[in-house]
Formats: sequence, structure tokens, C-alpha cells
Amino acid sequence: MTSSPRNQVEINLNALQENCRAIQKRVGSDTKILAVVKSDGYGHGMIPSAQALSEIGVNAFGVGEVHEAVSLREAGVKGDIVIFLGARETEYEEVVHFGLQPVIFDVRQLETLASFAGSKEAQVGVHLKVDTGMGRLGVMPAELEKYAAVIRKEKGLFFAGLMSHFPCADSAEFTSTREQNELFGKLSAQMTGADQRFPLHIANSAAVIRSSDLHWDMVRPGLSLYGCYPSEECLDLVDLKPVMSFTTEVIQVKDVPAGFGISYGHTFVTSRPSRLALLPVGYNDGFLRSLSNRAHVLVHGKRAEQRGRVCMNVTVVDVTDIPGVQAGDEVVLMGSQGEEEITADEIAGWMGTINYEVLCLFGNLNQRVYL
Repeated sequence: MTSSPRNQVEINLNALQENCRAIQKRVGSDTKILAVVKSDGYGHGMIPSAQALSEIGVNAFGVGEVHEAVSLREAGVKGDIVIFLGARETEYEEVVHFGLQPVIFDVRQLETLASFAGSKEAQVGVHLKVDTGMGRLGVMPAELEKYAAVIRKEKGLFFAGLMSHFPCADSAEFTSTREQNELFGKLSAQMTGADQRFPLHIANSAAVIRSSDLHWDMVRPGLSLYGCYPSEECLDLVDLKPVMSFTTEVIQVKDVPAGFGISYGHTFVTSRPSRLALLPVGYNDGFLRSLSNRAHVLVHGKRAEQRGRVCMNVTVVDVTDIPGVQAGDEVVLMGSQGEEEITADEIAGWMGTINYEVLCLFGNLNQRVYL
């Protein structure tokens, strides 16, 4: 089969590695990086991303579920693999067999995992998650010692880490983040001592970039690895390079008169004789309907405005002021062409969402090519 999709997502693995090196420099050589590659590497491809990061010395990875961790192991990825959503009893066999490290936030899960590991004469490393203010997964601070006591007494378990998560590290207001970090420090002090030492980790990308006192022993960068900033407060603090670009091609160019309605509902009507370029991309490809009459694309190194409603597989752009456009020309939906660039943040603004979602949409719905 020689045919291939017209829409293509390019993943620059060199840029991924450079971003990781920049983050490592930011946190210092004594702080370990746990690279977050869940959700298929935020649309960049979990396995190729993990393999590329392994090449430069990263040896800890974060995934959402057990099946992701198993895929990494089967692809030859070594080191620690932390499962953020924990493990079901039906998955304990794989946890033991592949040496995986589930996050713990439920006492029944803790007890059943300990029993299973003991029956296999194995030891499973667990990361105990405490809710210091995220309001999501995690045991409450008052319950922490109860969980810790179970882990200490069970021969089948060992502490692989104590963790929490920041909900507001990307906000302009930073006081609550520092207060949460202080609470995490107090709780960790209760848990660790001369005879009990394990990694402490709470910092996401925003915390990694903004403040060194939030780093502890290990950090969990995700978005920043893939070349995007969590918020404006993080700009200029570390140099990140976009890892993903998204391209398509022109499939038709046609001239239409003034007063011509475009696409469903005629939400755009031309005010002058116009030249239109038709693109084989739509909401099926992650180029959402909410981009209608908002988005720009790059053609011949210039911006062309999207016109009318985005359809399932087709969208229309105005190339009246861009000479020489013809079928087969490359169109950049996200990325650089000439001196122009369209970023994930800009697209997120048009969509009314965040850059995380843009990366996942484009990367998970289109063919990826690795550079």
C-alpha cells in the first residue's frame, strides 16, 4: 500500500531531548526527572518519546494505566515506571512481572496488592499520594501515617516515593502553591528519617520552571518536555522548543464572486471576489468546529484565514492575497513556515481550551512521522 494520509503530524525527537536537557539544567543534576508520557505522550507517541528520553539518561516514566506501562516494558524501556491511576487486582500479575510502581490512594488496594506480592515472594514499589490541596486523587493528610504503617509492615511492599500535585502552580497567584509545598514538606518529614528514605515529588512543569524550592528529589515534567509552557508566568524562564507540528495540503483552489456563502450555514459570506483553498482537514482530525472563522493557517509562508464552518473532513481558507497557491501546496496548521509560526497556544485560544488539549487532539488523531 503506497497511499498515505494528507494530514501529517511531525514529531521532532531532537527537540524533545533538548527540552529535557533544559529542564535537567533548571532543576540541577541531583534532582531526578520522572518524564510524564501518559496519554500516548500527550499525543507525541508514548513509546518513541520514552525511547528518545531513555537515550539521554532518563530512567523514570509516568503513565496513567497499567496497559501503558506494559507497552513501555515490551518496547524495551527500562527504569522505573510509575502508574498514576494505580492498578486493579486483575493487573497485579503484570505489576509484579514487569516491575511496575503503582500510585496508592486507596487502603483496600494497598492491602490486596501487599497480599498478592507476598504470595509471589515479590516486592512492589509503591508511591503513596497525599492530597495536599489538589482535591483529586490522594489520601488526606490525617490518613497518611495509617497508610505508611501498612507499607512498612508488609514484606511485599516498599516505599518508592511520596507524592502530591499542585493545582495552581501555573497561576499568577503563587502563595497557595508555596503553602501547599510547605504542607508537603511537613508531611514528608513525618514519614522520612535516617532509616527511611525515598524520593519526594510534587512538581509539575509549572512548578519545575518557576521555583527551585518546589523540586525536592524528583520532578514530573510533562507539557514542558513537549515544548509548550504551562502559562505566561513560565515564559522566558527556560528555553523550550516545540516538538510537534501539523501539516496538510491544498486539494483545490477556486475563485468565487462577492456575496458567496461558504460551508454549512453560510456563516461567512465573501465581501469581495475571493480565491479559496480547500484543505482535507476537519474536526475528525482534531481541527475542531470551534475554530470556524477564527483560525489561521500558513501557506507559502503567509497567514491565510479560515472561512466558514469547519467540516468533518474539509475546511476552507482565503488565499486571495497569497499569489500562486495551487493544489498540492503544503499548508501548516501548527508550526513554522518561512518566518511565520502558529503555536499550540494560539490554536488553544481560538478553540477556547488549553495547549495540552491541542497536542492530544492533533497527535492522537493523525499519522505521526518522527524526525
